[in-house]
Amino acid sequence: MSRIGKLPVHIPSGVQVTVDDKNHTVVVKGKLGELKQKVNPDIKVEVKDGELTVSRDCNDKIHRSLHGLYRALINNMVKGVTEGFTIKQEMVGVGYRASSQGQLLDISVGYSHNILIELPSEVKVEVVQEKRSNPIITLTSCDKQLLGQVAAKIRSFRAPEPYKGKGIKFIDEVIRRKAGKSASAGA
Repeated sequence: MSRIGKLPVHIPSGVQVTVDDKNHTVVVKGKLGELKQKVNPDIKVEVKDGELTVSRDCNDKIHRSLHGLYRALINNMVKGVTEGFTIKQEMVGVGYRASSQGQLLDISVGYSHNILIELPSEVKVEVVQEKRSNPIITLTSCDKQLLGQVAAKIRSFRAPEPYKGKGIKFIDEVIRRKAGKSASAGA
């Protein structure tokens, strides 16, 4: 039995979970939005007494892995519609700037042109840029999967490099630094 899969998901008050066995989908509605997830037909999802349980009939390797996966995805959906998720990214480098107008993020990271990113409507963006400090991009959403995908896309425009540490990095990320070239001793 999957250790993660057998744990029940607690459904807080104000959250409505609907399981559609015909289409094999789970819909979670809360104060921050509505999320849907398709579920493999071999995985059973049941809601009883304010708790959601995920179970499986057979013990095949694929079904064991899907058991824990769907429990984790549904747990993230419940947490997302109640609390939401936040990712903060820091832009380290001279002249690196960012600004946002609605769902449009404008990034300047040392290329000959600015990068304009149209963000999905589910993701909210906020840019804080103070004097003598690095710009910080804050992304919030109820969909953890979409939020991670958007953050990874922003980071990919200028990934942090190991010599000077310049680039777009997550706030809690630690960059392993390398020593630069050293002069030869006897030439």
